Amino acid sequence: MSTEVGNVAREDTQRRTAARSPDGPAKVTITEIAREAGVSVPTVSRVVNGRSDVAPATRARVEELLRLHGYRRRSPSPGDRAALLDLVFNDLDSPWAVEIIRGVEEVAHEAGVGTVVSAIHDRAGAARQWMTNLRSRASDGVILVTSVLEPGLHDELRRLGVPLVVVDSAGSPASEEPTVGATNWAGGMAATEHLLGLGHRRIGFVQGPSRLLCSRARLDGYRAALDVAGVAVDDSLIVPGDFYHASGFTGCNRLLDLDRPPTAVFAASDQMALGAIEALRRRGLRVPEDMSVVGFDDLPEVRWSAPPLTTVRQPLSDMGKLAARMLLDLARAVEPASPRVELATELVVRASTAAPRAS
Repeated sequence: MSTEVGNVAREDTQRRTAARSPDGPAKVTITEIAREAGVSVPTVSRVVNGRSDVAPATRARVEELLRLHGYRRRSPSPGDRAALLDLVFNDLDSPWAVEIIRGVEEVAHEAGVGTVVSAIHDRAGAARQWMTNLRSRASDGVILVTSVLEPGLHDELRRLGVPLVVVDSAGSPASEEPTVGATNWAGGMAATEHLLGLGHRRIGFVQGPSRLLCSRARLDGYRAALDVAGVAVDDSLIVPGDFYHASGFTGCNRLLDLDRPPTAVFAASDQMALGAIEALRRRGLRVPEDMSVVGFDDLPEVRWSAPPLTTVRQPLSDMGKLAARMLLDLARAVEPASPRVELATELVVRASTAAPRAS
């Protein structure tokens, strides 16, 4: 910023500051500072909290505005808390959504904070209607789970000073948004390595929605495990899915119709794995005697499936808890220790996997 432009900006800020508070220094918020600096609220918070991950020019601009406004960081008091959090899903038809809600609710309850759960369903206008409702209830923060908001809605959240935390990013996460996820690549690799270790070489994969980073990471883990084992990736063994039962059923049938069907199936969600087991049952095939099946999630129901499902556990409830804690911090202008967090996955071996049947 040139000296002339900087002086004009400084004089304009001083005029507006005086106009807002004729009797003394204005009580400015970091939202106002962010608006004047042309940056996000989290960026201003990073500067206020002395974080190093801010570009020098941006830091200088924000610090100058902080000085001009006489901003002083307010020490949080015991009663200083957010009052309402928004938890937004693309839909609520999956048991894993319940697990995330459980984690968020536990933290919110302990903090005395209310939770509003919404589903936007990728319907035209649904996200905008949600934004209208959010404005009316003055939410203190949003947790967005495997969903996509239009860029304009992201901008609107910033203008309103509403912090955002993303769980399982859909598409590339914006650089300013804290995210919570699981080690999906490592989980995909562990599941595939387990089947390879049992002796399987033709392993089918039913993938999740390609728009989701977690889906792509699980597929990449599957490919990586095959590559390390020296097994060529056969693209005919990779079939589309959407994380729900029906696509697992359809995908498994597609694999079974191949001239050389796989001896094992890795489904990128537990629900698809259960759909695959049903497809096998209807064809008179047994799990794991005729085909091994692995899922991903470790939903509570899969330990009671027939047979109990081998799967990759992702800590869904813990992901919800962590997202809620990060959001409560952001609502108090306290930056999370790390803007990108991945919780560890774990392979859980049960009775749905075994060595391939001798041919």
